[in-house]
Amino acid sequence: MINSSSAKQISDVVWEIPPSAKPGMRVPARIYATKELLAGMDNGVFEQVTNVASLPGIMRYSYAMADAHWGYGFPIGGVAAFDLETGVISPGGIGFDVNCGMRLIRTNLTFDEVKPRVKDLVDLLFRLVPAGVGVKGFLKVNQSQFEEIMKYGVKWCVENDLGWPDDVSHVEEGGYIKGADPTKVSRQASSRGISQLGTLGSGNHYLEIQVVDPSRYFDTKLGKAFGIEREDQVLVMIHCGSRGFGHQIGSDYLRIFDGAMRKYNIEVRDRELACAPFSSKEGGDYYGAMVCAANMAFTNRQVIVHRVRDAFGQVFHKEPEAMDMHLIYDVCHNIAKVEKHSYEGKNVEALVHRKGATRSFGPGHPDIPAPYRKVGQPVIIGGSMETGSYLLIGTQKAMEETFGSTAHGSGRTMSRTAAKRNIRGDVLQRQMQERGIYVKAATMDGLAEEAGVAYKDISQVVETMDRAGISKKVVALRPIGNIKG
Repeated sequence: MINSSSAKQISDVVWEIPPSAKPGMRVPARIYATKELLAGMDNGVFEQVTNVASLPGIMRYSYAMADAHWGYGFPIGGVAAFDLETGVISPGGIGFDVNCGMRLIRTNLTFDEVKPRVKDLVDLLFRLVPAGVGVKGFLKVNQSQFEEIMKYGVKWCVENDLGWPDDVSHVEEGGYIKGADPTKVSRQASSRGISQLGTLGSGNHYLEIQVVDPSRYFDTKLGKAFGIEREDQVLVMIHCGSRGFGHQIGSDYLRIFDGAMRKYNIEVRDRELACAPFSSKEGGDYYGAMVCAANMAFTNRQVIVHRVRDAFGQVFHKEPEAMDMHLIYDVCHNIAKVEKHSYEGKNVEALVHRKGATRSFGPGHPDIPAPYRKVGQPVIIGGSMETGSYLLIGTQKAMEETFGSTAHGSGRTMSRTAAKRNIRGDVLQRQMQERGIYVKAATMDGLAEEAGVAYKDISQVVETMDRAGISKKVVALRPIGNIKG
């Protein structure tokens, strides 16, 4: 049995499990964690990160970030890069909610201005942004338009008056990943996704009004690079993805990959790691469909931003531009992308899987928006609705060690079933309001599932990645209003 005792400490917050620990491992497994976080990780993390290390064409390490916990195939918080010719693509290394991600909007409003109107604002947003299982969005598109969305993401939104011109440059990959192929998407997937644009969904997805929290961290110099100027400044964070569209695409191709593995003589240690060579027809088809889901997720978050700007305008009787409601950045989780990296002294292209992990590109990288290029890519790490979140920046060390990747959030420590058994949603809602956090939720069970005690300490996760030099802290953000699915 592989567990935390199998990991050897390499440095302050870096641990490693050697290939000799399990038959078939091609590379070591590397884990970023404090001793406390490592001890708290479930055994599934260690089994899964070493299983991933056995996949064909894997490069350098199989990684688990500080927020890692058991997932489907890969641990959530897992990262792996694969050679384009000899490596594979695996839905289990991406996740069913393709491009579940984070988006952060700044405002020039202060806490004192927003506090008296938080209830009005959250109540209005709850009406404008549908949340919960099976909800439908206000944006009605036909199949042809939906296929344009699959291909062009945020670019389509801006061209259709659902965004500002500079939104495009402030989204990872310019708001759409190239290589989308709608012909590889099933009719069932399209029918699930076409009506879900502008919706939060359920689970850990949220729309949150936040304020800078200098008591935890605020680097004023770096904050200014992102338009965060003062200690009482209000921001808005969105966490959601491709909804049922991405889930159906993942399910469709897992069935296809069962046969593909027999065809290409691939054996995996866990059926949830079903995969196909990236260079194969099956691998290419899945990539084309997966990119469609990723671009739909970019669009979903963009449509929500459009509604957020509208809500702020209605509540504060100002134009969104006058409130400086510009997008700071949008980052993907749950994605596989072809990227250029340095590997064994050469510049190569690799297929980087990030499953519950975030890109963390360092200063100077051409894929970073020009206003941020000198300091590094914004990294958004979301916490629970009780504990708040962080904005960080990417580093050159991440480029050298982790294929430009870092953690994505706090990571669960308690199952949803256990949370519902131990916590009453209505009591939690009242307690949060007493602490200055006004929350609206689609269901009280859903609220209970997302209690702060069900998650790791977000500050410790962030501190781990900061101490490792993989991403550096900029500002902590505390919640004052929240909408949960």
